[in-house]
Amino acid sequence: MFTGIIERTGTIVSLKDNGGVNRLTVAASGVAGQLKEGDSLAVSGVCLTALEVEPEFFHADLAAETMAKTSLSKLKPGSLVNLELPTPAGAPLGGHIVQGHVDGTGLLIALDPVADRTRPDFDPATTDWWLTVQVPEALRKYMAPKGSVAIEGISLTIAAIESDTIRIAILPLTYTRTNLHALKPGAPVNIEADVLVKLAVEGMAARNQARSAPEFELTEAWLVANGY
Repeated sequence: MFTGIIERTGTIVSLKDNGGVNRLTVAASGVAGQLKEGDSLAVSGVCLTALEVEPEFFHADLAAETMAKTSLSKLKPGSLVNLELPTPAGAPLGGHIVQGHVDGTGLLIALDPVADRTRPDFDPATTDWWLTVQVPEALRKYMAPKGSVAIEGISLTIAAIESDTIRIAILPLTYTRTNLHALKPGAPVNIEADVLVKLAVEGMAARNQARSAPEFELTEAWLVANGY
C-alpha cells in the first residue's frame, strides 16, 4: 500500500520487449539502493515488482494489462516518473490510501500557474498551480469535489469538477518534487480513484439494483429447471 506522497523521481532508461514481456529500466538514485529483488514500489502510481536491482537502477516487467491501462507504455527514455516505496505498517498516512492499481489514463489539459508568468520576478518554484485533467467517462462517477484522487501516483484533492474534467490545486513543493513540471498538455496521466469512494459507489449501485430486482419466488418450475 502507498499514500501518494512522492519524495523522489526517477528517469526512464529504456522500455524493451524482452521476449514477450516488456522490461522497464529506471534510473533511481536514492531509491534503488533501498530495494531488493521482489520488492514492490509505485512508478507514477503503478505498483511494480523490482527486478535485477543495481545501486543506481532497477528493472521491472510490465504485464499486458499494465501496458494497455497505464501511461508507462507511452514513456520514452529520459521521461521522469514518480517513485514511492510502500508505506510501512504503523506509519502515518500523509496522503490517502493508494493501492497502485491504476484505473485508467486521463489527459493532461493544462497546468497553469496562479501567478502571472509574464512578470519578471515569476518563479515556478514559489507559485501555486492549477492542474486540469480530462477523466475517462468510466471513472467520472468516482470523482467528488474535495475528494481524493491519485494522479501519476500523487495524492491530490479535487477542487472542482467541470463536465469531463477535474481541477486540482498544486502546491509549489508538489510541482517541483514530482514529474508534473515535466509534463506537457496532451500527456497521458495515470488515474487511480479513491478506493473508499469506489467501494461506496459500487455498494450503493448494488443496493439500488437489489431494490429494483423482482422478489424471488421459490416455485416448482424453478426447482425442476435447477435440477432439484
